[in-house]
Amino acid sequence: MKHLRLATALMMGSSVTEAREAAAHPVLDLTGHPIALFCLGLFIIAYILVMMEETLELRKSKPVLLVAAVIWVLISVLDRGLGIPQDQVNKLLRADLVEYAELFLFLLVSTTYVNVLDERNVFRVLCVWLARRNLSYRKLFWVLGIVTFLLSTIVNNLTTVLIVSTVVMMIGRDSPRFITLTCLVAVFASNAGGAFSPFGDITTLMVWQDDKVDFDQFFPLFLPSLVNFIIPALCIFLAVPHGTPPLTDACDVQVKRGSWFILALFLLSIFIAIVFEQFLELPPYLGMMMGLSFLMFYAYRLQRRRRNESFDLFHQVRDVEWDTLLFFFGVVFAVGGLRYLGYLSLASEAIYEQLGPTSANIIVGVMSAIIDNVPVMLAVLQMEPDMDLFQWQLVTLTAGVGGSLLAVGSAAGVAMLGQAREYYTSLSHLRWAPAILLGYIASIAVHFWLNAP
Repeated sequence: MKHLRLATALMMGSSVTEAREAAAHPVLDLTGHPIALFCLGLFIIAYILVMMEETLELRKSKPVLLVAAVIWVLISVLDRGLGIPQDQVNKLLRADLVEYAELFLFLLVSTTYVNVLDERNVFRVLCVWLARRNLSYRKLFWVLGIVTFLLSTIVNNLTTVLIVSTVVMMIGRDSPRFITLTCLVAVFASNAGGAFSPFGDITTLMVWQDDKVDFDQFFPLFLPSLVNFIIPALCIFLAVPHGTPPLTDACDVQVKRGSWFILALFLLSIFIAIVFEQFLELPPYLGMMMGLSFLMFYAYRLQRRRRNESFDLFHQVRDVEWDTLLFFFGVVFAVGGLRYLGYLSLASEAIYEQLGPTSANIIVGVMSAIIDNVPVMLAVLQMEPDMDLFQWQLVTLTAGVGGSLLAVGSAAGVAMLGQAREYYTSLSHLRWAPAILLGYIASIAVHFWLNAP
């Protein structure tokens, strides 16, 4: 939402080369060392604090940032005691930095565009349009859920959540329960929609780039993903309040100058990112940064032509959800430390060798809800288990939708925690975990029914 990329130094070619070398280097097996066990314990404590964010009123970025730094300090101490060269750790840190930087830059552009569109009243006008349809809260629940599911296949699940959450909080401002439940459905609907699209989620993008599943081989996952969305949505629908949101004074709102052109630039930026990735073999964040440059030039044009209208693009950059971006920094580096110590490889080897691919891939989905689906999928890809296409599709599905089991299990959930923190929390998500788990099981069953060889 879950992807800090502070600019140009992160994009240097030497860093990318070192990152690839580091990724190819085998991790150590230090899992039994007391310092390594202490690092694992710190990580568990940090995630418990994240899940208790609402109760403690402690921003989720704080514990994971601290624990990520402490883990790597302890790794450095451990390596010095074992005589391991420090340059190996530095290369691995640069690899994690590149991984995070790519995610950060993509998110930075997406959230900036969302903030600008909000400032231009685009979402308020959309709210008025929906309100004028005289739709009840229950109808709006389905409309927004379906829109989220479909939009996430094109835009990606994280950006979709940012857009939908803004609309939900505006149109449901008089019904906190409606906001909570619709934000919840937006999280698992966006994860489900992204699971059958090569660029709908970071995990599907990684599987696609690693040539495990071809572009057209993602689409057999459509019905399993749809079931994953429909079943928990039906359960939650019963708790959606009755009534119709009032129009109040929002009826008179109008979009500001340049709004629709900015929306077109946003869609163009996403299209460019896809073209860069699919046809030019360039990273998607580069296309998004090009799109940001378009927005910056257009903002300059607006300022020059309408000097009486205050519009500073960097105010929108300032209002980006930095707590979420810093949280991702902590997660990437903390999990990277655990990977270096051998815990992810140990877990992957244990479940694939002892349980077989089907059971292992189902467990991977559950693990992705706890650790975050991106590092879990990365661990699976690095293990390179011997699996056929059906099993790679299965792990793509489970890692994508399994993150919905907990609020912190996916980028969409983490982003929603930041966007709608007063309404959507880890505890409010956890209350509906059984319904989401039912959808998770049903989607796997449908995959076996439709796609098993």
